[in-house]
Amino acid sequence: MKKPLGIVLIVIGVIMLAYTGFNYVTTEKVAEIGPIEINAQKNHTVKWPPIVGLVFIVGGIVVIAVDKKK
Repeated sequence: MKKPLGIVLIVIGVIMLAYTGFNYVTTEKVAEIGPIEINAQKNHTVKWPPIVGLVFIVGGIVVIAVDKKK
């Protein structure tokens, strides 16, 4: 019953090992003078350590192993 959960955890772990982060851009209004607007784009980086991916993989394996014992 918990086998799909284990598979999802393993897939997420592999993806987290392959991609250790991502970037996204936001636009912020800096100034507004009458009809003229000045905007600035800011890059934001989200990173996680590779050990988190390994924890997800091991957790998925444990969930599958416990499910097979029952």
